[in-house]
Amino acid sequence: MATTPDEEEMAMADGAMERMTMADGAEIAVYHVRPDGARRGGLVLVQEIFGVTDHIREMADDYAAAGYEVLAPALFDREHPGFEAGYTGPDFERAVELARKLHPFELSLSDVQTCIDALKRDGPVFVAGYCYGGSVAWFAAARLDGVAAASAYYGSLIPASGEVPKVPVVAHFGRFDHGIPIDGVEALIAKAPANATIHVYEAGHGFNSDRRKDYHAPSADLARERTLELFAANGG
Repeated sequence: MATTPDEEEMAMADGAMERMTMADGAEIAVYHVRPDGARRGGLVLVQEIFGVTDHIREMADDYAAAGYEVLAPALFDREHPGFEAGYTGPDFERAVELARKLHPFELSLSDVQTCIDALKRDGPVFVAGYCYGGSVAWFAAARLDGVAAASAYYGSLIPASGEVPKVPVVAHFGRFDHGIPIDGVEALIAKAPANATIHVYEAGHGFNSDRRKDYHAPSADLARERTLELFAANGG
C-alpha cells in the first residue's frame, strides 16, 4: 500500500525531501512542497534523466507558488539512491544508463500513479514533466487514473509512441532539438491526436532549464503560461 507524506511535514511551508512507499513496496525519496496560499490542486512533477536536481526542485517551488501542492519522485532511487547529476561527462552517461537500461519505464508510471493517489484527496491532480519526465507525463495522460491534465516538455518517446491522451495535454518541443527530429514532431501534429495540443518553440532541447546551454527564456515563459492555463481550464 502507498503511504501519503507525513502530515507534520505536509504542514511545512518550504519544500523537503520525504520518503514514500511505492506500489511495489520500495521506499523512495520524493520532493514535497505545499502551495503558497489557497491550494488549486495537486501536481506530480516528473524529473529529467538527471534526477530531482536543484532545477527540478526549483520548478516544484515555482508551481507551489502558483497554488499547487507538488510531489516530485526520485524515480531512480531503487537503482541509484540520491542520484542528482550534472549535464555532461560521466554524470550524463550514468543518467542515460539509468533511464535507458536500468530503470523500467513502466515503474516510473507506477510511481507517478502512487503520487497521484496521494494528492487526489483534495482536488484535481496534474502531471508535468521535462525530457524523460515529458515522456512520462504524456504516457500518464494516456494510461493512468486520476490525471486531470498534463504538460509534457520535449519527451523523446512522444512522437512515435502512438499513445493517445485520455485527458487534455499540452506538449512542448524545440524546433532545433537535435535529439527529437522536428519531422517527427510535425508528423505528430498532422495526426492531431485527441486531447493534445502540440507547440513548437524556436529553441533547442532543454529550453526550460536555465542550467542548460539551450535555455531560451521567452520559450520557457510561454510554455509555463500555457501549462498554467491548461491546469486552470481543467479545475486547477
